[in-house]
Parts: sequence; C-alpha cells; structure tokens
Amino acid sequence: MTQSAEKIIEFLHSVHPYDSLPQDELARVAGCFSRSEVAQGTVIYTAGDPITRVWLIKTGTVEVTDSNGALVSMLSPRNSFGERGLLREGRAVTTATASSDSVLLALPGAELRHLIGNFPAFERFFSRGQGNTHKLGRQNDLATMKVADLMARKPYTGSLETTAQEAALAMRENRISCMPVVKGDSLVGIVTTRDLSARVLAEGRALDTPLAEIMTPDPLALSPQSLGSDILHMMLENRIGHLPVVRDGKLLGMITQTDLTRFQAISSAQLVRDAAVSDSYEDLAHVTGRIPQLLLQLVGAHNAHEVVTRLITDIADTVTRRLLKLGEEKLGAPPVPYLWAACGSQGRQEQTGVSDQDNCIIIDDSVTPDDMDYFAQLARFVSDGLDAAGYFYCPGDMMATNPRWCQPVRTWRRYFRGWIDTPSPEAQMLASVMFDLRPIGGQVGLFRELQEETLTAASKNSIFVAHMISNSIKHTPPLGLLRGFATIRSGEYKNHVDMKLGGVVPVTDLARVYALRGRISAANTRSRLLEAEEKGIISISGARDLIEAYDLIANLRLENQANLVRMGRKPDNYLAPSDLSDFERSHLRDAFVVVRTMQSAVGQLTGTLG
Repeated sequence: MTQSAEKIIEFLHSVHPYDSLPQDELARVAGCFSRSEVAQGTVIYTAGDPITRVWLIKTGTVEVTDSNGALVSMLSPRNSFGERGLLREGRAVTTATASSDSVLLALPGAELRHLIGNFPAFERFFSRGQGNTHKLGRQNDLATMKVADLMARKPYTGSLETTAQEAALAMRENRISCMPVVKGDSLVGIVTTRDLSARVLAEGRALDTPLAEIMTPDPLALSPQSLGSDILHMMLENRIGHLPVVRDGKLLGMITQTDLTRFQAISSAQLVRDAAVSDSYEDLAHVTGRIPQLLLQLVGAHNAHEVVTRLITDIADTVTRRLLKLGEEKLGAPPVPYLWAACGSQGRQEQTGVSDQDNCIIIDDSVTPDDMDYFAQLARFVSDGLDAAGYFYCPGDMMATNPRWCQPVRTWRRYFRGWIDTPSPEAQMLASVMFDLRPIGGQVGLFRELQEETLTAASKNSIFVAHMISNSIKHTPPLGLLRGFATIRSGEYKNHVDMKLGGVVPVTDLARVYALRGRISAANTRSRLLEAEEKGIISISGARDLIEAYDLIANLRLENQANLVRMGRKPDNYLAPSDLSDFERSHLRDAFVVVRTMQSAVGQLTGTLG
C-alpha cells in the first residue's frame, strides 16, 4: 500500500459515514479516491454542469452558492459536496468554488452508488434531504428498522486472556467504550470503560487482570432480525448503552447508542429546517429552545465533540441567515453588497449549550455614508433576534451593532494592518477574535481577499507573531502542585475548574498561532491542528498528543453540560473534578499537562522571532 493510500485511509477513519466501513472495504474505497490540489478561486463546478463524482474536503474551504450567487453554505474539512446533483438530476444545482487553497478527494459516482446500495450508513447519510430518489421503498423509521441495517462496523474484540490494560489501550486507540469478549467466534462476555473503572481501578486490581475476571458474562444480546424498537426497549429497561448482535452464539456486530444517534441525526436537520422557515423571533426561539435536548441526545450517545458542536453551530448559522433574510424583507434590498461574519465559537463551529454572539458586517467599498444607516438597522434587527433566540449579547460588545464592527472592506483592511503593525495588548485581543472570522451570509468574496492578505502579512511579521504567541499562553490549564487541580477557591463555583477558560481556550489559542504561522485559513480548532500537522508546523507526535488532549477536554466539557441539562439546569462550563472517577481525573490531568507542555514549547519560539 502506498503512503498516499495510507494517509487517505487514516483521514477517512475520521469522516462519517466512511468510519463505519469494515477495514478491508475502507482500504478498497480509499484506493478509489483521486486527490487534487485546487487554488483559491477555482470553480469546481457550475450550476448545470454534469456531475459524475462526489468531493470530500481534506484541507481548505469551499463555498457553495445558488444560481443567484447567494451563499448556500461554507464547507470545511470532512464535508462532502456534489452528491445532490450526482444522485438526483445528474447535474449540479449549485456552484462550488474553492474559497482557499484546498486539497480535495474525489470519489466516482458509481462507487458512491455502490456504497449507498450496500451499506445502510451511506444510504442514511446521503439520503438526507434527497427524498427517496436514489433508493425507493426503504423504511426509514428507527423502530421498524432491522438490527442488521443498524449494526456498527465489525467490533474490536478481546479474549478471556486479554488484560485490563490491553483492553483499555485498545479502547482508547480505537475510540470505543466497550469491548466484546470472545472465545473463537463465540461471544462470552463484554467489558466497558465503566467496568475498567469500577472493577479494576476502584477495587485496586492489577493492570494485568484478565478480562475473564472483570467482564459481564453472557451479556444481553440481539439477533440480526431484531427491530430497532427491541434495541430501544432493551437499552432503556436495562440501562445499558451497548448490545452485541449474535447468531447461533456467534458475534456478528455491535449496536451502541452512537449508532442510534447517527441514524436519528435528522433531529438536528429538523431544527435547521424549522429555523429556515421561521417568520419571527418567537418562532426562532422555539427552535433554539430544543437545542439542550439535542445536546443531551448527541452527548448521551457518545458522539465526538466536533460532531456535536458542528451540528449545534449549523443551527446558529441557519438562524442567522434566516434573520438576515427577514431583515432584508423588512428593510428592503441592501444598497451595496455585504457579508455577515461570525467569530468566537460560532466562527470556529464549536458552539455548545451555552453561547453568546460575536459577529460583524463587512461592506463593499462602494458604500456611502447615507447607506450606513441601513446596515446599522440590519445589525440591530439580527442581533436582537439572536438574543431573543438565546444567543445573548456579547459582554465585550463584539457585535455588528457596534459601529466599529460594521465597516467597509477598506476599514477592515486598516484594522488588521494596524493590529499587525502595532501589536498592543488590545490589538492582540482583537486580532485573536477576528482571526476566527467565518462567513455566514452575504457575499463571501468580500472576505476572501481580506483574509488571504491578512494571513500573509501577519505570518511575515515576526514581532506580531511573537506577541500573538505570548497572548496565546496567558490562559493556562488549572494544574495544582501535587498532581491535583487548581480549582476555584470561592464563590458559586468553588472547587470547580473552568473547562472553557482553563481547558478549551488554551488549545484554541495554540491552534490560532499554528494557523497564523502556517497561513491556514480554517477557523475550527481541530481542523487547524490537523492541517498544522500536515504542513509540518508542529510535529506529528506533538499534534497527536495535543489533539487527543483537546478531544478529552472538549468531550468532558460537553458531558458535564449534558449532565446539567439532565438535572434540569442550564449548561455552563464549570466542572467539579470530584464528580469524576479516579480514571477520568487522571486522564484529565494528563490532558492538561499535555496542553501546558505545548504552551511551553510554543512559548520558547518567542525568543527566536524578531
């Protein structure tokens, strides 16, 4: 196998639904992809063009516009596009343009149809929003689906002799929370991460304890002919999240809560659809009021944090675009082209159950002083609507309602140039916020050139880079002196740690610096880290350690928010380490140590710059 094919396989492991394929099928499919590098501004296809393949973004960004040139979506790494035209009319219904230098993987249409016809995960994923045009007659109701159609990829298994430590390592490396125990092909037991915590760590057993001594023997199981309703009833009745699928005692696969959530991902799409047709602040607030339950469902099914936050951010994007449309209907057509952009967590596509709004308007340079009142009114209409929908006003006034952040392109160019040339503490703070800008609605072209020239100028200014590095290590993980945590000492959150400021923000700041040094246009933290690794900005080992640390911190943050929702409370960012198991506390501290180590490494660069 070539090194290129191995890299594609590794990448596809992180992309749904390709991550559900058996390993041999995944390797075969990886060989069907062709790789291409496209420059910023390249038109990949235009509405009406014949479509014979589907694209997958490896790095970079692609904007999709309708026949009128209006932005439909801004796509980033791991997003697919082109499937609608391929599977329906055979011709493109939109125009796709690379909005930054990108690496694209293309899969032939015949291969995609093969996957849709043979793997239910692909049929479900690519049928969303497509009606039943490419596979008629399939029942799409979870309760009546067969277990055989819902099974996850072939599970990782252990034997009776496998040790607890070996099982834990395998679970960590493969990002799974349970391991069936087999004897030959026969299922004899099951071990979960909870078992490792409760039956090994809590009881002080040795790490080489065999699974035979800690597994749940003869676990509840399903046949491949069982229905989705059987899964739900068995999980709910027995309070379990993992069910083996067996035939004549032989293990065939696993069903987990994650599989059910993936099948029911239409729930997030439902919120997007409802937001897209809402006609008032109240309607939009009703839509976003269901986000906490969506968060609870997604986290409860052990979805990765980047999946949860992306789905939640998609709803915010739709709400914003709907408000822009309603605003234009109320105020009339805009006098000149403009772009509404988001920064902060929405800009990075990392919104959780608690988010304020951070946004701005970039206006075409043809705007006149008399035109500015229109955009002031539009900003007020949209920001008020976002606040009514639960995206509360930014405490720092980083919103388009602030005249400072509602300006022509030439003013934005002057802003960025000033921050780069004179990196005062305020400039560093503002640059950190504005380097996370992402187009939401309007004319994306107003941002593209501005972003490119800003990244180029910033990366070449060693003094500015040094200041940004210094700024990036101001927020440090809450580590204590004696292998503990530096918790908050008083107030409402006494004995808690702030998982945002002490956990997520330090990694976000590091990723921003890597993006700056590598001229990486992506705003998403995880995408920045992956691209920084690919470009050699950070070492492979450093990137992997930091990504794993970030994943653990971000997942625990979301799990804590989901627990608060479950208890009927509003989600926040404060976690009590005492609520975690010894196993979880140990890993969280290790993750904080990794982040602190990477901060020290990047901090040493300041002495070599300038």
